[in-house]
Amino acid sequence: MNTFSEGTYDAVVIGAGHAGCEAALALARTGLETVVLTLNLDSIGFMPCNPSVGGTAKGHLVREIDALGGEMGICADRCALQYRMLNEGKGAAVQSLRAQVDKNRYHTEMKRVLEHTDHLRIVQGEAAEILVKDGSVCGVRTQYGGIFACRAVVVATGVYLGARTITGTHVRESGPNGFERATLLTQNLAALGFRVRRFKTGTPARLDGRTVNYSVLDEQPGEQTYPFSFLNDATPQEQTPCHLAYTNGETHRIILENLDRAPLYNGQISSTGPRYCPSIETKVVRFSDKERHQLFLEPEGADTTEVYVQGLSTSLPHDLQKAVYRSVKGLEQAEIVRYAYAIEYDCIDTLDLLPTLESKRISGLYTAGQINGTSGYEEAAAQGIAAGLNASLKLRGLPPLVLRRDQAYIGVLIDDLVTKGTEEPYRMMTSRAEFRLTLRQDNADERLTEIGYAAGLVTEERYRRYLVRKKQKEDTMSELNARAEQRIADALVRDHGGAPLTCGVTYADLIRRGIAIGELAQAFGILEGVPKDVLGCCETEIRYAGYLKRSEEEIARAKKLENSPLPADLDYETIGGLRLEAREKLNRVRPLNLGQAERISGVSPADIAVLTVYLSMMKR
Repeated sequence: MNTFSEGTYDAVVIGAGHAGCEAALALARTGLETVVLTLNLDSIGFMPCNPSVGGTAKGHLVREIDALGGEMGICADRCALQYRMLNEGKGAAVQSLRAQVDKNRYHTEMKRVLEHTDHLRIVQGEAAEILVKDGSVCGVRTQYGGIFACRAVVVATGVYLGARTITGTHVRESGPNGFERATLLTQNLAALGFRVRRFKTGTPARLDGRTVNYSVLDEQPGEQTYPFSFLNDATPQEQTPCHLAYTNGETHRIILENLDRAPLYNGQISSTGPRYCPSIETKVVRFSDKERHQLFLEPEGADTTEVYVQGLSTSLPHDLQKAVYRSVKGLEQAEIVRYAYAIEYDCIDTLDLLPTLESKRISGLYTAGQINGTSGYEEAAAQGIAAGLNASLKLRGLPPLVLRRDQAYIGVLIDDLVTKGTEEPYRMMTSRAEFRLTLRQDNADERLTEIGYAAGLVTEERYRRYLVRKKQKEDTMSELNARAEQRIADALVRDHGGAPLTCGVTYADLIRRGIAIGELAQAFGILEGVPKDVLGCCETEIRYAGYLKRSEEEIARAKKLENSPLPADLDYETIGGLRLEAREKLNRVRPLNLGQAERISGVSPADIAVLTVYLSMMKR
């Protein structure tokens, strides 16, 4: 093949999905000449599955991306149709923001942002080979022979790598939504030393909303809450409703009687699918005692009648899909405009990566998103900003950015991937974060904006807004620690079933007695003009002060292990006292410190004790 020069750049990002967009913006916004290479310009920031951003734990990721200077939260706010705060009846640690967004508008907005970013060139084409010289990245070759010389590459190919879609017996060599797939890079990645495997995901059908009988469905309206981006002040007053529906006995009968035609059960699909977002076939088989499963009917956009049916993902043949969907109350006359399908794709073993998401073997080669075995737009974008920033920092000769598990959900996500690996599509959940009360949505800017500013990604405008919000919170906490008027305080406590006050109390004391901050503000005429999210953050920290203090003590203990580095060339086979499994796992993962070693599956507390003694002997 004849090759030709496409120019010399600092970095090339392969893929322009949610990971690729954040990686490219992180590189370009920090002043590095960047190329983003995508199979199709129409797939930039595309949402092939759910038309939403956020959700349980995912909302935390979006707020963290925004706090670091990323784009996902800003774009989601621009395109939002509806907001809801999930788990609002539970503790603050597990409450998560979720928004339905206009799918087409999200794509066009993200494309517009990339097109108007300095130092960023967008090119439509397929990457065929990552060029390496002396163990370091030196360029990318396209299928047409174009050579982009560069010093860093971020691979963010999503589900396009070796993709094929499956519906019944029909298999199509295709990416999601009919887009072209990528066919050339898998072999190159394997040659570079990556372990490649196959994962699977799926998507539900889309219905013509005009054929849905909404009158028999439960309406789910939007809520007034705070937006994703710390740059925005409020959510819109008018929001588009979603609706709830349910499967039933007839739905389940159709599926169970036709499992021989289901690719997941007749052997046609053997790749690993997502545990936490299963197909309807899997749910009906696995949870046979359940009489029904909840479905969410979500609008795909303001300019379309397409409706997404969350919870009814399937790869059944088209005739069975039609029967299944029409068995649901309210969907008896529903017309399918896009049939559901499963999709298989290539991804890598993330134990081949450093905590910066850089390859352990090839300097300057980073991976992010579903190629790393994760599922979800938010997980992808979180990895994208981390990989892009780390590539930028390395090229600028600055220290890497490795967020700890006590600093961010992004830190939990990446640490899980590079320390434990994943044998199935990984989904972020609040239960994965041991310090989740500290890692709340409302304090993401306090945890990360200083870091993003130091890395050069957070703009002066973002940083000024952060300082204003920080001062608002400090002033509010100071006001809440002031003495409350005894007469009003006593009446409030009595109204809430408490005993009469025998001494003076502060506003904070009243919050600890279970009185909501909004009720205090109204009763005493205080906290005027303080934003809702700042009030919520202060209320949480006062109410959970004891738990937060205990969490800080646990974080301090964990940091001691994180501050005990392990030599990069340490041969664990030579350390007596380590169990065989521990030696194998430690040599495979190559942990950076005792803290990471402790989190490796198969490494016991006794093994950590052996390593601690060994390090002490080395120091002596």
